[in-house]
Amino acid sequence: MSEIDRIEIEKFLNEELLPSVERPAQYIGGEYNSVCKDWDNADVRMAFLFPDTYELGMSHMGMRILYEAAAVTDGVLLERSFAPLADMEAKMRALKLPLFTWESHHAVKDFDVIGFTLQYEMSYTNILNMLDLSGLNVLASEREEDAPLVIAGGPCAFNPEPLADFIDLFVIGDGEEMNIELLQCVARVKKAGGTKSDILREAMKIEGVYVPSFYNVSYNADGTIAGIEAQNGAPAVVKRRIVKDMDKAVFPTKCILPNVKAVHDRMMLEIMRGCTRGCRFCQAGIIYRPTRERSPELLLQQAIEMEKNTGYDELGLLSLSSADYNNIAWLTDALNENLNPSGVSLSLPSLRIDAFSLSLAEKVQKVRKSGLTFAPEAGSQKMRNVINKGINEEEIIRTVAAAVARGWTSVKLYFMIGLPFETDEDIIAIAELCRKVLREAKGAKPDYVTKPISISLGVSTFVPKCNTPFQWCGQIPKEEIRRRQMLLRDHIKPIRGLKLSCHDSATSYLEAAFATGDRRLGKALYLAWQKGCKFDGWTEHFRFDLWQEAFSESGLSLEWYANREKSLDEILPWSHISCGVSQKWLKNEWKKAGEEALTLDCRNHGCNGCGVCQSLGCENDFKTKLPLKDEI
Repeated sequence: MSEIDRIEIEKFLNEELLPSVERPAQYIGGEYNSVCKDWDNADVRMAFLFPDTYELGMSHMGMRILYEAAAVTDGVLLERSFAPLADMEAKMRALKLPLFTWESHHAVKDFDVIGFTLQYEMSYTNILNMLDLSGLNVLASEREEDAPLVIAGGPCAFNPEPLADFIDLFVIGDGEEMNIELLQCVARVKKAGGTKSDILREAMKIEGVYVPSFYNVSYNADGTIAGIEAQNGAPAVVKRRIVKDMDKAVFPTKCILPNVKAVHDRMMLEIMRGCTRGCRFCQAGIIYRPTRERSPELLLQQAIEMEKNTGYDELGLLSLSSADYNNIAWLTDALNENLNPSGVSLSLPSLRIDAFSLSLAEKVQKVRKSGLTFAPEAGSQKMRNVINKGINEEEIIRTVAAAVARGWTSVKLYFMIGLPFETDEDIIAIAELCRKVLREAKGAKPDYVTKPISISLGVSTFVPKCNTPFQWCGQIPKEEIRRRQMLLRDHIKPIRGLKLSCHDSATSYLEAAFATGDRRLGKALYLAWQKGCKFDGWTEHFRFDLWQEAFSESGLSLEWYANREKSLDEILPWSHISCGVSQKWLKNEWKKAGEEALTLDCRNHGCNGCGVCQSLGCENDFKTKLPLKDEI
């Protein structure tokens, strides 16, 4: 794009678009702490595209990390773009205005690399829509050799196959180091006069890079996969990339302040990565292994710098299980001592009931007391054993009651229905557990607290995910999802003080198909987008009828993909992508689930043989726990 084209984009923004669209401030860019490098002096230019709204994207920790990694690397330019809302998109298409980046307002199609983050399967149609809005062909096979390299990464990339028709290259695993290596590879090849094909052949040599066009997939007569064959010298199995030393990993302390309020508008401090609790439904607990902690001294320094650079009054301590951080007591004390005088409060978004202590909760909510959130996940002890949750009813009731006794009045509990081996009795047990929790909480409420006790139940439907012990399961049919939701509602209704919210069954159904599906799903995805599907994760935009039409017209069965139970011996769509955890261990965990047998946390009870440390070559490169501070 020429300079005058960029100026035209800004002219249209200021004169035609911003005065006539909803929440125009989300499109203007120029946020405090944003980085705008010299376009002409960059060796390689990447547009990071978040396939959802600005408010959601600006809350994404991964984007902040990748943005910082590029900002501190010479020659690398990275700018952001987000999915415009319907009114903005309609005006852009009417004016033939391409999707642009927020920093410099250059057209996305003029970058060397376009990168998407894959956080949620229901964002896939937005990816196609953003490519089309950029003026690019959505099909990778039909894009020109001089078109930008389209890449994607994130948790959904561990089963990249449903997007194989649209993405040139996937990054599997931790991205902050790998993304810079990839961009520098692109710069070298382009400088030498190479084409996109040359870039792909060079990039596949980088650990963690997967090029789907270099793999041929064949199928059996029954629709299952017969084989996955690597071609063009590509590795037979792509190993996930891992950052071994979190203290040396880049981390943003000068994060961008959004122009409109983000969903999570606060400072965020990643205290550790990975989890070894072993919940059998949880993909994140598998694909981010092993647990790697940042040192408490570094975290304190980063938090102090962030507060100075942003002025936020809340700091979230992020991890999959924050209370499991080895030095959480010392860290929260040190953070309070240094940040409370400025009015900064702490939050721990991921507390487990068995790791919870009231003294810790009081410390993190010393400045302002908000509600507490816990995830028992299941109502019966049988089901908590099946999913390896490792907590009992007494712990749940005692913890909530003790919190109420200290002044908390608002508690949210998260559960799932549709889990493997679940019966109606297990559904009813959710209501019975909540009845007991509410009764004990009311009895524990101090006399000085006048506000009534409020307990909210968030109930989602189990979605099988790749690289978990439940990856071979099918989801229960959508009619059965609704029946179980109504069964729970019927048993919750008589209980005053409980508020129930159930996730939409149709979106869960579609999510299940794409979470464990193969690359043939690209046909249905393409047709659904052509029919107008986008923002599928938003209830007001989701059109299940159009998705049903797309599956029918593509000759695919949504039920086959969502409901079918897979054989333990069949080739799975992601069999050539290794997260590091062995399939043998996952199969054994599936067997133990049926036996209601627990697997203990390896950080506290010794190695349980998942194989991740050995397969990723890091068994001698990190300690599962940092030394405790002397103060504890």
